[in-house]
Amino acid sequence: MARLCSLSEAIADNVWDGDTVAMEGFTHLIPYAAGHEVIRQGRRDLYLVRMTPDIIYDQLIGAGCARGMKFSWGGNPGVGSLHRFRDAVENQWPRALDIEEHSHAAMANAYEAGAASLPFAMLRGYIGADLPKVNPNIRNVTCPFTGEVLAAVPAILPDVSIIHAQRADRKGNVLIEGITGVQKEAVLAAKRSIVTVEEIVEELNPPSPNSTVLPSWAVTAVVHVPGGAFPSYAHGYYPRSNAFYIAWDKIARERETFAAWIEENVMKASPEDFGKYAAKKPVKAA
Repeated sequence: MARLCSLSEAIADNVWDGDTVAMEGFTHLIPYAAGHEVIRQGRRDLYLVRMTPDIIYDQLIGAGCARGMKFSWGGNPGVGSLHRFRDAVENQWPRALDIEEHSHAAMANAYEAGAASLPFAMLRGYIGADLPKVNPNIRNVTCPFTGEVLAAVPAILPDVSIIHAQRADRKGNVLIEGITGVQKEAVLAAKRSIVTVEEIVEELNPPSPNSTVLPSWAVTAVVHVPGGAFPSYAHGYYPRSNAFYIAWDKIARERETFAAWIEENVMKASPEDFGKYAAKKPVKAA
């Protein structure tokens, strides 16, 4: 059953050096506050998994937390490159980074396979693509019924998955609204999971038609962190900070400016600092 605790306790108890860590959230509900706590606690040798690694993984890579990353697209959305990611791949700074690239479809199917406790995922994909030439984890299987040759990729089975959501009740049941991405599958595929939320409420209902409820038994830790998805948005709570994504390009471009930003905004900060970005009241959807 999910335990309600502080973010520092959740990370200390569930994210360990050498872990495979998935932090999911597609366009919104990206768990920035949790990622910062991982950096503050000095975790090392993490193998990062994310369909669309953006600024939070740039920060983790630049801070020296990561030994590798599995992904299907990497960049600063709408702006350009992830400079700390590029520096690690091209110059091994602050350390070398192993990368394994897939398509979105393969990553989504691999998460689903992990959630279902299957060893691998099958898909009609990679036909005519070059990724199989450089990624030995993209293989083929033959359907025993039709003889069709299909692509196969290993299931994603994180040691710990971390997501952000809108609400949780006091029993630890979690409500996700808006674009759900692969958050549900990431949690169900993982050995341990942490969910940061905007609110702790007595009752989750009435949920919206487009929502997912993760039951308490599927979640390890629930943490109240208002604003914890900033600078991404939280559907119904606060908008995306496009200005921050633009500003990050300059901050991360040089090692010195990046290190100074991390020291000031992560190492000297706390999860409570994200509260200033949270809406006073939930924003009703249009």
